[in-house]
Amino acid sequence: MAASKSRLGRGLGGLIAGAASKSPTAQAAAKTVGPLKSGSGKASDNQASPAPAAGFEDITVTQIEPSPYQARREIKPEHLSELAESIKAEGLLQPIVVRKLKAGKYELIAGERRWRAYQVLKLKTIPARVVEASNASSAALGLIENLQREGLNAIEEAYGYASLIRDFDLTQEQASDRVGKSRASVANTLRLLNLDAELQGYVAKSILSVGHAKVLLGVEAPAERAIMARRVIEDGLSVRGTEKLVQDKKAGGSGGKKSAQKGGTPAEAAAINGIEKKLTSHLGARVALKHSGKRGQIVIRYAGNDDLQRILERLGLEA
Repeated sequence: MAASKSRLGRGLGGLIAGAASKSPTAQAAAKTVGPLKSGSGKASDNQASPAPAAGFEDITVTQIEPSPYQARREIKPEHLSELAESIKAEGLLQPIVVRKLKAGKYELIAGERRWRAYQVLKLKTIPARVVEASNASSAALGLIENLQREGLNAIEEAYGYASLIRDFDLTQEQASDRVGKSRASVANTLRLLNLDAELQGYVAKSILSVGHAKVLLGVEAPAERAIMARRVIEDGLSVRGTEKLVQDKKAGGSGGKKSAQKGGTPAEAAAINGIEKKLTSHLGARVALKHSGKRGQIVIRYAGNDDLQRILERLGLEA
């Protein structure tokens, strides 16, 4: 773990030459960027942020543009609301990072959730660290920020690496050096992009783990892979169980036979699989449709009380 942190530190220093020596640390900034002050306890349209730390600037929120290289594809509204409430109560603990564009505009490098939280609070300005960075350095720094601080899901991480390699003509090794990861780690993550959109969605929503996905990549035919993925979700198979399923399939065993036999006829089985797919995608949870004749059951799997509450809210219900 210590070696990993050291490597990431060197990577950040290489991205923005001299930035660490010229600017105070985020901890120093946190001491001076305090909680929001308001007589009513609510943010008003005219309210501005407290003064930023030395070496940082207050920048008008509307002058900032999102990065075209942003790897994060989804920011959950509830997470944004929680962050906004935290900023209102405790202040901004780490200013965002931007680079200056033409015509008085700035491009966001790191801190999109913080920037959007300020918009939720209707604040005029936000403390920011302004740096000089190339397109490639900007993209890499934004990706590192998300990986280290704000947690991309595995699919977002894979698209982030792919963007670095594609948009800046980097090799996998060069991209891994940029973000302080091993080449093997980057290569394994990029393999997830070989999954079709349905399975990528399952991984992004944590319905399937990365371990499950890597095993399923051993199935070459996308249609067979999708059937097996639904079988894994329906039966709640472990990664080891998924390995056995794939091995049985390759050995000519039952593989996805169970799913194929649903409903009695191939047409009914396809219809049931389609319904399961839609329900699973809509609820973000494993769903199995057990159909027999004119009656059946819909089984929704959940992991803990919080997950159950989320599913109930998605269904428009209150616990």
